[in-house]
Amino acid sequence: MNNQIFQQARSAYASKNYEAALGAYTQCLQDVSHPLAPGEMGLLYHQIGNCLVKLDDYNEALHAYTQATADSTYDAVGAVNYNLGMAYAALHDYEDAVRHFEISVSDAKYDTPYKAYSAMGSALLKLGKSAEAGVAFRQAALDEGNPDPTKALLNLGICFMALDRPADAVTSYESALQFDMPAATKNKLFANLGQAYVACGQMQKAVTAFESALADKTYFLSDSANVDYQRAVGQVASGTSEMTAIMSPIGADMSGLDVPADGTPAYPVDDPYAYGAAPQDAYYYNEQPYGAEVMPGYAPDDRFFNASDEELEQWSKGLAKQDRKRRNVGLKILVFFIALILIVLAAGVFLFTQGYGFPSQETVIEELFADPSAASSSAFAKDLSEEKVQSMVALVTQDSGATIDGINKSMSESTAYVTAKTAEGGDVQYEVSLVRDAIGWKISNVELYFASQNQ
Repeated sequence: MNNQIFQQARSAYASKNYEAALGAYTQCLQDVSHPLAPGEMGLLYHQIGNCLVKLDDYNEALHAYTQATADSTYDAVGAVNYNLGMAYAALHDYEDAVRHFEISVSDAKYDTPYKAYSAMGSALLKLGKSAEAGVAFRQAALDEGNPDPTKALLNLGICFMALDRPADAVTSYESALQFDMPAATKNKLFANLGQAYVACGQMQKAVTAFESALADKTYFLSDSANVDYQRAVGQVASGTSEMTAIMSPIGADMSGLDVPADGTPAYPVDDPYAYGAAPQDAYYYNEQPYGAEVMPGYAPDDRFFNASDEELEQWSKGLAKQDRKRRNVGLKILVFFIALILIVLAAGVFLFTQGYGFPSQETVIEELFADPSAASSSAFAKDLSEEKVQSMVALVTQDSGATIDGINKSMSESTAYVTAKTAEGGDVQYEVSLVRDAIGWKISNVELYFASQNQ
């Protein structure tokens, strides 16, 4: 690759001269006098796609990013697919956007998955999939690399409100308050929190939240938020500040979302050569009204709610703010399983030294007496000759109900005393010696046992 032209393209991009950058990157791609090394074709198409996005040419950007993904030697799979998803979202193709965001977060080398999760959540909201969107926003909030989880938590609250789970929305909004944020975002957050409190019937808390949103006189409530505010004020004034959740009248604005209506985001791109690239903008979308019909064939994921309750409680207590960077859930799970394996191994070693095994001594002896001829091929130690085995088998009285009178166990050898009944009803006693065979046991000797001779 012509490195001189490539550096010129980077400089042009950094100075926001995207047309010049596009021309230079294209020139690098077409310069046959400087063959491309592995991965450089993907890199150039990646940068060309970024330029096209900056020039608002999303269709052409799609073609460029797709060419970048076709280069198997270019390892920025996550970043390119994130950009592909953003381009599809800009064209309102949210299903394809979600598909590429999913590819992005599956790339272990992609170091900013929170961006793809946040964008995925926004696209899923556009598709009316509030619970799946909540899963994505939750992942974005819990990503330790996310420098600003407030946006993801705010959007998670919006998902809960859309799913008629205002108590969970309160938890999410309160969790977001543990972090620093711009005043405008905090005002929006307090307004949304106020509406969630109203939906929970906590009117005094709702009034406090709405008044916090309006305190600096720079923020104005939406129509739906203003209706909820007046309702909360009226209930507090009448002395019924705590009550069961109120059902909104038919025809009223029940969105519960104090957010812009257009939902049009900026579309920043993942650019490994962008200088001072800004972090991803917040995404706030209007959602369906409460009680709106969910998309056909779609069911909320209960695991999402079960898993999020405990973690969101931790967020609400402020633990995440202090512990986020130190917390490594994957490592903790790995350590737990290693400890569990060590405990199991230790228990296994202990049992091994005490003479336990599989198959056990009892199992092998029962097999021998139940069918001596069949057991001759499997129950005896491998170093015994066939003649020796047959001579021992000849001594055994077949008795499927033979009684094991006792076993002296050790790690490598065991001795058992067995009583078998003959067909005539008499008792025959045996001393059966066994030796360790891997984790199990095999018979090494069988002889008649006369208690009187061993006293």
